[in-house]
Amino acid sequence: MTTASLIARPSRLKSLMLAVLLPLALGACGINNIPTKEEQAKAALADVQTQYQRRSDLIPNLVATVQGFAQQERSVLVEVTQARASATQVKLDAATITNPEAFAKYQAAQSQLSGVLGRLMMISEKYPDLKSNANFLALQSQLEGTENRIAVARRDYNEAVRVYNTELRIFPGVIWASTVHRNAKPMIAFTASEAAQTAPTVNFAPAAPAAPAVAAPASQ
Repeated sequence: MTTASLIARPSRLKSLMLAVLLPLALGACGINNIPTKEEQAKAALADVQTQYQRRSDLIPNLVATVQGFAQQERSVLVEVTQARASATQVKLDAATITNPEAFAKYQAAQSQLSGVLGRLMMISEKYPDLKSNANFLALQSQLEGTENRIAVARRDYNEAVRVYNTELRIFPGVIWASTVHRNAKPMIAFTASEAAQTAPTVNFAPAAPAAPAVAAPASQ
């Protein structure tokens, strides 16, 4: 065995060890934390979108059922249909969740749909036949379940966004965010709308008749 081969063998061994240990060292330093947490937030967002789509799919049958019992509530039915169309047109993707203006537009469209859906469901209080209709009750139950799943999905997404955004700001994530992952941007979380923080009031009682005017006494 030549002297050159003896020298080359430790060099190859060092190169092999470096190739094995370097990824482990980088992983231990958190270089993969940002993309990992980013993908977790995107997965949580996909669940939010799935639940919103589930709600959107329920609306046509719900509107048709209510219309069969309360055709005179046409204005509310039209509002629900229009709000659904608007909410469907506003898209949410990986670019949107780092764009405050686009994200606010998406959230506003969904909040508007939630508001008019609430009004549609309150209509049932005026129509006993609708309120006891089996199809309406089934759709109402599905809608309530979907709204609950939306709330849970939004909560999970917000938590994933919090973890991801925190990683961009703390050590060692802040180093990787300014070097290897320079394209990583903070994501936007869902917030409660002003309407959602105010409980709706429902009053279907007939207005009280106006009190009769009292004639002024004749002057003497």
